[in-house]
Amino acid sequence: MALFESYERRIDQINSVLNSYGIASIEEAEKITKDAGLNVYDMIKGIQPICFENACWAYTVGAAIAIKKGCRRAADAAAAIGEGLQAFCIPGSVADHRKVGLGHGNLG
Repeated sequence: MALFESYERRIDQINSVLNSYGIASIEEAEKITKDAGLNVYDMIKGIQPICFENACWAYTVGAAIAIKKGCRRAADAAAAIGEGLQAFCIPGSVADHRKVGLGHGNLG
């Protein structure tokens, strides 16, 4: 079963980003965050209960990237989270071309 909407259209790009940080899968990203004491998925659902599933997973991926990068400053962590958000943009979409995920991370 797919974890989120348009899984098939997103997963190759997500895995490519994850692999660039030595993370094998979304499930491993979730484990990295939980091992650090963070349940990102539940945090996102708690903030916005009606959010799409891909939002919860995108923030989980971004948080795992921030952990792997050793981010200690909030601005650095926010930028890393933006990389996770960008990975979830459907390749070739307007959001992908405009780098919306990176922009959201940099707003943090």
